[in-house]
Amino acid sequence: MSIREKQSAYTNHDKLFKELLHTFFEEFLLAFFPEVHKELKFAHLQPISEEVHSDLIRGSTRRLDIAVQTKLKNEDAVVIVHVEPQNSKQEDFNRRMFSYFSLLYNKYQKPIIPIAIFSYPQEWDVQEFTISFPSFDVMRFQYKTLHLKKKNWREYIQTKNPVAAALLSKAILKEKKFMSNSNFYE
Repeated sequence: MSIREKQSAYTNHDKLFKELLHTFFEEFLLAFFPEVHKELKFAHLQPISEEVHSDLIRGSTRRLDIAVQTKLKNEDAVVIVHVEPQNSKQEDFNRRMFSYFSLLYNKYQKPIIPIAIFSYPQEWDVQEFTISFPSFDVMRFQYKTLHLKKKNWREYIQTKNPVAAALLSKAILKEKKFMSNSNFYE
């Protein structure tokens, strides 16, 4: 007799995003972050350990969703691209993105391009984490975002990009609810 643990929707969501983006990483950047895509050499793309040490004293670790290493086109510099899919709104997400960035930077000492993918319906326009005092800002960390619900799927319908088709199904599902009966496919 075996006991099966029920898998959460978050784990399935996480796994699907990871598989999609690891398989089609270049296509993902081309579709949604073309300014980043044109800066990178994809022949040098390699996944790196997604495990980072968050507490050196207790020895605890955290797993990032996607972290890859590659080179810049016009330089021999190595960069890391960290992508964090998020399927539910969390008020402290910007702080968590900064923590992941800090942990990655401490481990690899390389420039990092942080990207968050939001696939939930709530608005979230915070793309930074700031530490400040009344007299000065100590630090301002920014990251790139992709809000799937804000994308117009019609802009991508003619592309042959598999990542655009897979990710924009979220936008299509939202729009279907508001389209009148048979006009959706016209």
